Formats: sequence, structure tokens, C-alpha cells
Amino acid sequence: MYFLKKPLKREYMEIGVVIHGPDVIDSGMTEVILEKLNECGNISAVMAGTIGKTAVLDAHLEDVIDIRKNLKPSRCIKGFLEKKDLVILLNHGKTTNNGLIFANIVMSKVGNPNTKPLIQIERPGMPDGIVVPWNTDAIDIAAKLGNILKIKLVEVPELMTPVNVEDHGKRIIRNVLGVHPGEKIMINGIIVGFAESEEIQIISEEGFIKEIKGARVKAHGLEKLHGYNNIIPIDLNNCWIKSGPLRSSKFTVRKKDRIFKYTSSEEDNILACLKEGPMESKIKAVIIDHEAESTFDLIEGAHVAVTIGDDTTDIAGDILYRLKIPIIGITDGDIDGFSHMKHIYPGSTVLRLRPHSDDVLGKMIREELFKGEGVAFFDTINKLKNNIFSLSKKYVIFSTDY
Repeated sequence: MYFLKKPLKREYMEIGVVIHGPDVIDSGMTEVILEKLNECGNISAVMAGTIGKTAVLDAHLEDVIDIRKNLKPSRCIKGFLEKKDLVILLNHGKTTNNGLIFANIVMSKVGNPNTKPLIQIERPGMPDGIVVPWNTDAIDIAAKLGNILKIKLVEVPELMTPVNVEDHGKRIIRNVLGVHPGEKIMINGIIVGFAESEEIQIISEEGFIKEIKGARVKAHGLEKLHGYNNIIPIDLNNCWIKSGPLRSSKFTVRKKDRIFKYTSSEEDNILACLKEGPMESKIKAVIIDHEAESTFDLIEGAHVAVTIGDDTTDIAGDILYRLKIPIIGITDGDIDGFSHMKHIYPGSTVLRLRPHSDDVLGKMIREELFKGEGVAFFDTINKLKNNIFSLSKKYVIFSTDY
């Protein structure tokens, strides 16, 4: 890529680019914008968001965009404001208004966004795309970027802390903005409802969600969210809430070469693990239990992942396909169908259990095979599979090998 090879001069600005979500990658506009920015300075780019990281891999941009960090956009912007001359938030919301709502929430958490020029580029390449200077120091640079990218420049928005949480002591109400009727509502990666209105309120009492106004509630999703009998409370102030599809279908999955070295072994070692027989070292297995959004963090150094839950298996399996890591999926048919293409790496096995059994078997696997931990070591992947099949005999309906 041209902008990677071009030598950088010392007088160039240091530019921090925070990229959010997969759509701005899939559109091809991220590569265009980074190339243009390279003419202005030395670029450091980071992706905020799990599905965005998969888009980076598909676009062969992992050497350009840092996908190892797991920070929220506000944290990334904060860090760049301390070290860079210019900070840019690159986003592609469902609509321009959604993008501004998102950015306003991000900016409200930055602290003081006026220390350095701070610019948002929203929905580039679209007819309604805009360049937003978030402080007066950014106006001139934003105007130049708007001219270069042929995107409309808007005025500096009035920065207001979004009224999204009402704290009434033991009772907390979180107003979820930017939701469209018909969209799925997710909390910490688990679907808890389906929007029937644009006005969504999630209400919790002492950490437990009691009502979702403006939506049809998925009771089983709330059970999962709160850990069933473990009765795990949720902090509505800080939990991750998302609505809509995880990713559009306008992308081509990356299939060539070993993509990103999240594991310490080469592909031939992974393939060897699929066979029975003595090995010089054991294989590392991890559990991804209803937390697909943490896949990149959990998978480091692993040869195989045990994924618990239908949607988790689809999403984590799709991510790990790019990393060439097989999965052992535990599903029970409780799937909501994300607008997301699914890919499963060869050597994987997915078990289909009786309804409402995936969490039961998942708990057994963690306690009996992983000794209560999220990581364990086994002689081979096949031995791990056989152990899981032994535990699942009274639950399994069928299994599928890939």
C-alpha cells in the first residue's frame, strides 16, 4: 500500500485516528482517508470494536490499524489527545444523526476535548457524509479535509452530556439512543429484546433488569445476562449496549495466508493437534461463554476455543475463522440470527443440544474439564472433543463437523 511506504518527515503532524465499527472499513473509505492523511503527517490508527477488528483483517489492514488494544473510543481519543497534534474519529453510523449521537456520547466521556484539534469524519463516501470539528482549533483542518474528501463541513456541535442514565438510587433508567424499530437490542453481547419504538428505556433495580420499555423482551436473554442461578448484577451506567446488525453483508472474508498471529503456534502445529497421537507439548484451549465481543482478548495463544451459546458460536467462530483457529461449539437452537455472514474454520465441531441445555453443558465443561477456569491444556483437540462428547451424551441431538 502506497501510504505505508511513503517516508514521513519530521515536520509532519502526529495524527491519531480512532476507527469505530466495521462499515467504514468495508466501504473502502478508511484506506482512502488514511492515504490522504499520510500526506499531512505520521499516522497512528486504532480500531475500537470487536467486529471492526474482523473487518480490518478482511481488508488486510492489520499492519496499518492496531487491533490488539481493547479500548473504548473515548479511551483511545483520550490517549491520542495527550500525545498527538491532531485526533480524528472515523465512524459510519446507521444514519448521520446516529453517528452524531454516538460521537456526542464518546466526547462526553473524553473529559476535555478542547486540548487538541479533534475531528469526526462521519459516513464518508455517502451522500449524507459530514466532517465535524469538535472544537474551534479543528475548524480549519476540518475544512481542508472536507474539501479533499468532498464531504460537507458542519459547524462545531454544542457538546452536551447525553441524558442517557437516570440514577434513582437502587433504581436506574438508561435511555438508549439511536435505536430503530425492529432492531435487536444487545447488552454485553447478549440479545435481551427487540425494539418496537425509537424510545427505549432499560430499567434496573439493584442491578437487575426489570423492564425494557419500547421493546419486546427476550426473557431467556435476560436470564443469560444475569448468569441464571448465579444472579449476577449489571451496571447500567457502564455496560455495553448496542442495537442493529453487527455487520452488513457487503464484505469479502479473508481466506489467504495466516492472518494474524494471536497464537504462538504455526498452522501446521494446529493441524497436528487435530490428530490423535503423542505430541511434544499440550494444546491450549479457552472457553468463550456468551462473550463473543471478548474473543480477541480471550484467544491469545490458544489452539482451540469452546464456544457456549448459539450466537456466541456464530460470532466467535466467524472471528476465529480468520485466525485459523477451530472451535467446539455448544448450541441449543436459541439463535436470533444476526445480519452477519458465518464462517467456521475446518476441524471445528458444533454440537446441537436439547433446548435450554447449552448453559448447563457449558457449566459442566468449565467445572469438570477446565477445573473452574477459562483456560486449560489438553493432549490433543480430539481428546478434548471426546471428553465433551462424554459429558454431553444426555443432551446432544446431533453434531456437525467442519
